[in-house]
Amino acid sequence: MPDAEAVRAGQAAYTGWILKWVYDGLVLGFSNHRLWRCPTARLLDLYDANVTSNHLDVGVGTGWYLDHCRFPDPEPRLALMDLNENSLAFAARRVARYRPETHRRNALEPIRFDDPGFDSVGLMYLLHCLPGTMADKAVVFDHLRPLLNRGAALFGATIVQGSAPRGPMAQRLMDLYNAKGVFSNREDTAEALDRELAARFPRHDVALVGCVAVFRAFAD
Repeated sequence: MPDAEAVRAGQAAYTGWILKWVYDGLVLGFSNHRLWRCPTARLLDLYDANVTSNHLDVGVGTGWYLDHCRFPDPEPRLALMDLNENSLAFAARRVARYRPETHRRNALEPIRFDDPGFDSVGLMYLLHCLPGTMADKAVVFDHLRPLLNRGAALFGATIVQGSAPRGPMAQRLMDLYNAKGVFSNREDTAEALDRELAARFPRHDVALVGCVAVFRAFAD
């Protein structure tokens, strides 16, 4: 199991102040476009194409994508799962119109869950915050698979290094985030993510957009 302090560091930055005043403008408005070179609109398209009316979001951030995506039904079943209580509360308020379920869980540990499964699961910008190699992080897929209904889509995006193109400013910021424990993606590559998904799902795809690996996988 990953070191508990490393797990804590990966989610500790999401304080109420950061979520309210900084995250959307810095990450969605600036970093995605200028540094990671994966526009937020591209990631919103990922949600629009794969989200269902029976959806679980894991690592919810501010809930921006859930607030802006097009659910197939105006009254979806929506569940939020995160280790960080601030993120859970903030996202739940933002999408309160959907009456979301909230579940405080560490996805790196087996997930206790007795409710019905889901037809889609979102993992937006979660993996690069988790400690360890991609093989270590992929245990998240193992823990989520029991929550997926037959044919369900698991989708998301994560910032990677390796062969991913990135400018000097993007590299400096990644190095800073890794030094502080906010990121843990020094060894993360799109190729490693592809291998871990291929080992677990009958169908999957990974696309590199800037230095972001955008992925989907489908339960059997």
